[in-house]
Amino acid sequence: MENNLSCLHPNPGWGEAFSKEIIDLNIPNTTLSIGKHCILELYDCDKNRLNDEAFLRTTITAAAKSAGAKLLNLITHRFSPYGVTCLALLAESHISIHTWPENGYAAVDVFTCGEQTMPEEACHIFKTELLAEQFSLTSFKRKTPEDIKNGLRKPHS
Repeated sequence: MENNLSCLHPNPGWGEAFSKEIIDLNIPNTTLSIGKHCILELYDCDKNRLNDEAFLRTTITAAAKSAGAKLLNLITHRFSPYGVTCLALLAESHISIHTWPENGYAAVDVFTCGEQTMPEEACHIFKTELLAEQFSLTSFKRKTPEDIKNGLRKPHS
């Protein structure tokens, strides 16, 4: 198998037309921040750690704890011949990691609701534990549309 990052396009098969659709969306006024979302790209990581499902389970659990989040459930899957995906369901939202050991790469997503959590701390755990030599971190606040900020969430009948 060829080792390259070309298969890591964030939106495979989405041509220019779809990108234009996103830009042209009519986004409602937003006000209240409901949480923070961090997108972490880790490069030149330890390949053995990226392929070790048990190690990644421990790491994602430690990341959730360091963020001040409550872990509700953890699902992991090891691919053949290599690669692991982990998803941590949090009371505050989620953490996920997808690894490409053959490329030394990991994609991490940390979304936590509320002001008491610290998703950047979770990102620091991943960067440190996976021995990433390079990384890119993008974080932004998720905002609630103005018309639902004070409303109660009710299930559909």
